[in-house]
Amino acid sequence: MVDVTKWPLFSLMGPQALSAIRKVCVFGMSANEAVYVTSEDEVYVFGLNCSNCLGTGDSLSTIVPKKVDFLSGRKVVSLSYGSGPHVLLATEDGEIFAWGHNGYSQLGNGTTNQGVAPVLVSASLLNKKVAAVACGSHHSMALTDLGEVYAWGYNNCGQVGSGSTANQPTPRRVSNCLQSKVAVGIACGQSSSLAVVDNGEVYGWGYNGNGQLGLGNNGNQHTPCRLVALHGLCVQQVVSGYAHALALTDDGLLYAWGANIYGQLGTGNKNNQLSPVQIMSEERIVEIAACHSTHTSAAKTQRGRVYMWGQCKGQSIVLPHLTHFSCTDDVFGCFATPSVTWRLISVERDDFLTVTQSLKKEFDNPETADLKFSVDGKYIHVHKAFLKIRCEHFRSMFQAHWNEDMKEVIEIDQFSHPVYRSFLEFLYTDGVELPPEDAIGLLDLATSYCENHLKRLCQHIIKRGITVENAFSLLSAAVRYDAEDLEEFCFRFCLNHLTEVTQTAAFWQIDGNLLKDFICRASRCGAFKN
Repeated sequence: MVDVTKWPLFSLMGPQALSAIRKVCVFGMSANEAVYVTSEDEVYVFGLNCSNCLGTGDSLSTIVPKKVDFLSGRKVVSLSYGSGPHVLLATEDGEIFAWGHNGYSQLGNGTTNQGVAPVLVSASLLNKKVAAVACGSHHSMALTDLGEVYAWGYNNCGQVGSGSTANQPTPRRVSNCLQSKVAVGIACGQSSSLAVVDNGEVYGWGYNGNGQLGLGNNGNQHTPCRLVALHGLCVQQVVSGYAHALALTDDGLLYAWGANIYGQLGTGNKNNQLSPVQIMSEERIVEIAACHSTHTSAAKTQRGRVYMWGQCKGQSIVLPHLTHFSCTDDVFGCFATPSVTWRLISVERDDFLTVTQSLKKEFDNPETADLKFSVDGKYIHVHKAFLKIRCEHFRSMFQAHWNEDMKEVIEIDQFSHPVYRSFLEFLYTDGVELPPEDAIGLLDLATSYCENHLKRLCQHIIKRGITVENAFSLLSAAVRYDAEDLEEFCFRFCLNHLTEVTQTAAFWQIDGNLLKDFICRASRCGAFKN
């Protein structure tokens, strides 16, 4: 869980106020402004209020959080900020509200008047449902639920993607080669823009003086241009720093390009890169982080390790440095300059956390246990009453007419010891730590015991661990255990890496009917067209 007191603005708040926070964004030239959302969907702001960026209707700074009544009750799903600063906020209903600096029409209201309070961004977005927003220094972007990208504001380098360098006063759809594409992600640098589409392609436009568009040159682009250097890769996440960018592929590969004066590319030197280069090839990456107001980069690996590089508290870290942090957000709170948040942070609170920690200590404790499971000749010590509380399967098992209710040792032969131990530990901790291969066995158990939450956790582990070598085996398991979401994910991965997957042993050793179904489905998706 993210500790928001890592950002100094929140250090003066008491425990009760902190416990109510659910979403947080810290921004500003000195990280001296903040927006947060409570568990009651109330929106609060506090800080310097530069350019009316707090949206309180006045220009007064405040060290005490103020409630923004106009936004309260609206469920916030996305929030971003510029350098003015200006602020964009998207709600669950798909509406965008904007306020703050507007010298370049970055609020999208057709004027250059300062936005002292949140105003609905309408115009061409009036009947659209916005899913995400992103801000550059003085331009704005929005992504709709249909995969359309809109942009507006400052356009001196073509960052709006309109084909000219005239400022764009209201939202305009970014078309050209994105016209027929379905975008799934957007990111803004200082004066550049990036978009990822559903087939894993990346497009960039705007300022390119440091190669931050990854096009192999340093010429500005007034319309979207595909990053051909990433051809053959399926990118699932892209983030942008002040003048550099990072991309993460669906199989955990990390690429970086653009400005490198602070080592923010992690290449071991300070040379700019005009085209994407792979870094951190030793570990599978599951998350990347950067934001347009810093020269800092961060990444999280499959093993939960968090690395940082670039400008870190004045130092230039030219290679990814392993930290003790548990999330990339902490890197920005502690080491970025300014110490802003790189995204809208979700803060999950567990009111029963202390109880969970206590239960975790008692798992497999022979001193307090009253029941043992014997699996592969090894004992697992548990508490019968707790298992009955946590699991319907055990609630039924430990009834008077079942033989198991009278036993002190129960033999388990249908599952392996690592799988069954992980299942029991999950009941005590709500967590699972297993490699993807063992997670398949746990998925089988979760299906047999009707443990739907555990089933979802297993699917999440398997998704993060999918590779070309195991993809088809995982697809087979997803079909076997009726995990539709996982099946679709594995199928898409196999489709994106079709040549490599079809050369693996798992592909040719699979059941004939499944192989036939896969080929038919892939054909319908156009996999075999010339």
